[in-house]
Amino acid sequence: MAAREHHRVLLIRHGQTEWSLTDRHTGRTDIALTPKGEQDATELQGVTERLGLRDPFVLASPRTRALRTAELAGLHVDAVDELFAEWDYGDYEGLTRAQIHADHDPGWAIWTSGAPHGESVQDMTERVDKAVDRVEERCPTSDVVIVSHGHFSRSFICRYLGWPIANGADIDLRPAGAALLIEVGDDRRLASLLGPEGAAASRFAV
Repeated sequence: MAAREHHRVLLIRHGQTEWSLTDRHTGRTDIALTPKGEQDATELQGVTERLGLRDPFVLASPRTRALRTAELAGLHVDAVDELFAEWDYGDYEGLTRAQIHADHDPGWAIWTSGAPHGESVQDMTERVDKAVDRVEERCPTSDVVIVSHGHFSRSFICRYLGWPIANGADIDLRPAGAALLIEVGDDRRLASLLGPEGAAASRFAV
């Protein structure tokens, strides 16, 4: 198959869960979508066609919430890989940022501090770089879709664009949201950032 001039990578964050609804950090915990999460995921059907992807290769996190989102979106998952799993939050699994600030570290942020007994910023950077390499292997012959998680997807955007992972703090990717990355020649861009139901989401978040 001939190499393509334009490379497209679409990142899809899984739909809402009870923990994402209440801002609890959800890494390795397997948790189902809420009814709203299922509805928002269903409304992703046809997103690849709308964004101009052609017969994409679909990669997914092994977590149920990601696989269910892919299923409801009408995507056939070609490969499931732990490389595309969420950040391992270690001791902070299941806690909100407010709880972490109150009970553990008032200055904590995942982007700069990592997670005690989980993945450090360096750990996450190295894993996401491997995920980027995996995607780059596919890009010459097919577009790629990744169905994953919030912090992973924001980290992937940063590393794909050559930014430090900490810049992910400034990307707002909602549950059932999607981010389109494109490569034309040597130029890579974040071309589109969509919220659930195709609504535009703010690019920058606190």
